[in-house]
Amino acid sequence: MNNIEGVGTRARGWLRHIWDKATTEEDWSSAGEPLPWWDRTSTPPMCALPRFDLSETSYILPLMVDQTPAWREVYTRIADELVGRYTTYWAAIDWLSMIGHDPHQDNYPPEWLVYLPEHVRGRYDPPGWTANGIEPWGLQPDPIGADGNMFFRGFFNLLLGTYSYVSGDDKWERPFRMTGYENRLFEWTQHSITQFLEDQWSERPQGAHCENTKIWPYCVSAAGLSMQLYDKVFDAKTHWVYDQWIDFAKQHFTTRSAKGDINGFAFYYDPIEEFAYCPPPGLSGYAMLAPLFYLYPQAPEFGTQLYEAGIRDLGWDGSSKSLLQAFDDPRWLTMTLMLAREIGDVSTERRLKAVAEAQFGPDFFADDEDRFAWRFGLEEPHPRGQLNGLLILSEIGGPGAWTNVYTGPRNAQFHLPTVVGVDYPKLGISAATNDAGEGALHVATYAATAAERGQATSFRVTQLPQPGAATVYCNGEVYGDWGVVDDDTIEINSSIDERTFRIVGATAATAKTDSERSGTGERIRSGSSGSSGGVGATTSQTAYRPASPPGCSCC
Repeated sequence: MNNIEGVGTRARGWLRHIWDKATTEEDWSSAGEPLPWWDRTSTPPMCALPRFDLSETSYILPLMVDQTPAWREVYTRIADELVGRYTTYWAAIDWLSMIGHDPHQDNYPPEWLVYLPEHVRGRYDPPGWTANGIEPWGLQPDPIGADGNMFFRGFFNLLLGTYSYVSGDDKWERPFRMTGYENRLFEWTQHSITQFLEDQWSERPQGAHCENTKIWPYCVSAAGLSMQLYDKVFDAKTHWVYDQWIDFAKQHFTTRSAKGDINGFAFYYDPIEEFAYCPPPGLSGYAMLAPLFYLYPQAPEFGTQLYEAGIRDLGWDGSSKSLLQAFDDPRWLTMTLMLAREIGDVSTERRLKAVAEAQFGPDFFADDEDRFAWRFGLEEPHPRGQLNGLLILSEIGGPGAWTNVYTGPRNAQFHLPTVVGVDYPKLGISAATNDAGEGALHVATYAATAAERGQATSFRVTQLPQPGAATVYCNGEVYGDWGVVDDDTIEINSSIDERTFRIVGATAATAKTDSERSGTGERIRSGSSGSSGGVGATTSQTAYRPASPPGCSCC
């Protein structure tokens, strides 16, 4: 099997940390507050909200599941808890509390002013101020079904798509309640959110407002990526509205030199004030690079042009230039490092990687070898979730791995032999892949909690066509400590350690794959995958506490 080591040690360590965050009991309702390890500090004024930690924590999950497609239960549980938190008051706190115009328009710190053109400073809401209630829209209590707030629902829909991608079940396709203004509850499904996006976008080729009055390529591209993933998972056709928007952006948001080369791109467009804000040369590269994390998988040719122009403007494209960060925020270099890896720009990746290794403080927790994060030179009790959620992506997979999530073949693993009931976070799985040609399932384990190394454990392999006919190998030798549980499942007894298993006869040519099921409407139902003990992946244990419904939902 290729890449038997699968997921690397840094990604394993970050996975352990986000597992702790996602599965720890806390209260995200209006009566409570998220625990302090959820990042509400990074990249002010736009992203200094805990929901961005929810989104950016999730980005690792599809890349991880592509490394271990036959083991998904931990990723599913994490995704489920992230989605659940996103339905709460604290996820939508900006839309529910930033009512009207910002009363502090004339008193922003200097680092915020770089996002504002000079002619509006002192009378203009900053990026990130959602301004719910302003005219002509008035107060809109539903954070999803608003005229604006793409800032919220685009990223939410991408998170919902991530859940579907890693789990294969329909939990969030069914009705759930979203917390709105004054704790009113609004009913949505993954499908109805996507339909709302398509309907609204079809009438607005420029895109919907992110905050009220501003259309950001960054947020709009996140929404587009959510629709691209939705189309892949559900064999739908909603993404045409983003293709339409790309044409609009090329014409209205892009500036070019006399030679036709891109030299600027809008950070955002204000259709009320009628301006597209492009930073000056030397800073314009940030605006070109900012949306590419989301834009590139959807429009790779245009994305490559923006990438090349962006790193050229910032001086990040040549080894003879010093690598400076005009914005004192690691987000931008972090995202560009991931993009360089994704695009296959080896020289730029190498240069940015050297900066990250030297300046961003990669560290297994001082008192805990099981957990990993970058500290960014900050004396803080918890690692920055947003920055780490982006930077860890450059540790997983190779060039094209991120794009493959959204444009590659549909996952054929959901109905193939699958590892379940793993005692995570004691035991971890670094590789789990079916090899149809060999008719075998390859599994690699490791001690996710080093203190538990050597302790007895077990896990199951389900969806086997003939479990009694399987042969199990451990570290290359025939292994006998296993037994048949039922007509499609075996249980393997093991120890918590680095071990490689090969279950021969596990994969049959007659096994029905997702590709064969596509177009039939057949989906895995909630609880059908990974439900045999262990982490109980598809059945959320609701570690967060959502808002309690009022006497009348007033929906």
